[in-house]
Amino acid sequence: MADLEAVMDEAGLTNPRVRAFVVEYAELTGAARVEVINASDDARLLEEAVAAGELEEVGEGRYYSRSYHKDTARSEERTVVATSDEKDRGVYNNWRPTSEMKPLLHERMRGASEGRTMYVVPYLMAPPGNPLAPWAAGVELTDTRTVVLHMIRMARVGVQHVNDLEDPDSFVRAVHVTGDLEHLGQGTADDQRWFVTVADERTILHFGSSYGGNALLGKIAHGLRQGAYDGWASRKFLAEQYMLIGIHDKETGRTYHVCGGFPSASGKTNLAMMAAPDALGERYHVSFYGDDIAWLWVDEDTGRLMGMNPEYGVFGVAKDTNERTNPNALASVGEGTDCIFTNVAHNPTTGEVWWEGRTEEKPRDRRGWLDWTGSPVADRKDDDTAPWAHPNSRFTTTLANVPNIAPDYDAPAGVPIDAIIFGGRTRDREPLIRAITDLAEGVYDGLTLGAEATSAAEGKEGVLRYDPMSNRPFMAYGEGDYARHYLDVVGAATDQPIFAHVNWFQRDAEDGHFLWPGYRDNLRPLLWLLRLRDGEVQGRRTAVGIVPTEDELDLTGMDVPAEDLQRILSIDKERWQQEMGFREEHLAQFDRMPEEIWEAHRRVAADLEQED
Repeated sequence: MADLEAVMDEAGLTNPRVRAFVVEYAELTGAARVEVINASDDARLLEEAVAAGELEEVGEGRYYSRSYHKDTARSEERTVVATSDEKDRGVYNNWRPTSEMKPLLHERMRGASEGRTMYVVPYLMAPPGNPLAPWAAGVELTDTRTVVLHMIRMARVGVQHVNDLEDPDSFVRAVHVTGDLEHLGQGTADDQRWFVTVADERTILHFGSSYGGNALLGKIAHGLRQGAYDGWASRKFLAEQYMLIGIHDKETGRTYHVCGGFPSASGKTNLAMMAAPDALGERYHVSFYGDDIAWLWVDEDTGRLMGMNPEYGVFGVAKDTNERTNPNALASVGEGTDCIFTNVAHNPTTGEVWWEGRTEEKPRDRRGWLDWTGSPVADRKDDDTAPWAHPNSRFTTTLANVPNIAPDYDAPAGVPIDAIIFGGRTRDREPLIRAITDLAEGVYDGLTLGAEATSAAEGKEGVLRYDPMSNRPFMAYGEGDYARHYLDVVGAATDQPIFAHVNWFQRDAEDGHFLWPGYRDNLRPLLWLLRLRDGEVQGRRTAVGIVPTEDELDLTGMDVPAEDLQRILSIDKERWQQEMGFREEHLAQFDRMPEEIWEAHRRVAADLEQED
């Protein structure tokens, strides 16, 4: 491997453990060439990808990629957490023994990159100098150039992040091999794909996809699954699927920081990127830190719970993103941003892109438009209602492209966390906001977070699909152990954050209209929550938390019907008592659930009995 050693020398890759890792998997996969990547290679790689037909230019400084039509999303059923200890098995983490999965993945990968280039992508999932940086370094090996380009946007990439590790062996080993996508049996009994995090060896082995979290191994596999396991093993931190924002009060000069988890389709990205409503814009400014992942720890000097976004970019869902729902997201993918769209509709002639929800109507002139499969839209029949863009179509852009990015988004210290919120999509039961001041009840609420089932065919009307802390697909170890660790980490903070549950999606039972306008106006209940934390308002105590009184919400510039406001600030006792039975069944499936969580459940149930 003399040539390979020379390649690593020329690229300045000096860490001997990383070099040995590269040699091992270059030999296993049979890669024809090896290339070590730094962020400075981006422009060259973009040119190469366009020349090779892997990307298309869509306007000035914007790019388009199309994935294989059976490779368009994460595959939870093929995603595994493997360790050598069966005690790590949870309900949701698809645990398998390392002794089974590692040889299986090695066999899938053997010779699978023949004739291809292996790209070596050293990365860091933390601001340099952050207290959690020792767990944030990794090296992804991939055989796909577009994966490299996405990684440069989603992580801090460069050899400097692994060359100077205090422990040269303390990096996550991440291997991505695409495989022959047309012959993998996706979704059949012969499915060849596996996406495995060998957590106790800090090794990630993914085979059979070139899309999203299946291929961008710094993102979910490291940023959530491996990060969560490392946080638990070290007893130092939490890795959560949380958005993170700052709310600056220009009148007082105070900036608050709020993080929180939301199941899919519950408004997380729109909340993370929101601007203040016009009527409050002169006083408040909302800053974006991240829309998907937050790592949380307690600062040993101040005792504050701290947070940071380990990612360097945004991998956002395009569907329903428009000027009304998320103008900041649209600005972040404008011309000159070097963003990458995946599986949207595009017009190679005009350089335009489009997806469902981008505008109220599809473009009238269909000439030149291609749908996400590459088929001309003009060839469709007029009554064809098939989507132009894939429902999971995406945009990838760097954090610096987001107009309201926080000025300290990459600061090593992180930011102090004032509030942790959870939010699900429910048409009844959940009020606009309910605050929780007890740690155990707050964690209990997060563990029983859920959203309504999206398919009526499931026959579960009114029953939530529970998504603990919005982390269900990303659990790395047992849920009871996770609850214990969460209580311990947050409980160690001397200045406790306030918890809350929010719901923007209550509907009128008769005509189905939303009772709350949502989007930018969602800042208003968060402002109330922060005032409650500071003792400026009292709210109204209920069995399930504190809800605002009508006069405590700042509704300046709004016109919410009185009956709608009353409904979203009230508790439906009967529906909540029904919910408590479902919650008990949900929690009972988890081993080693802390007694504090069960006590919180019993306390809420008893208080509901006394509720007027």
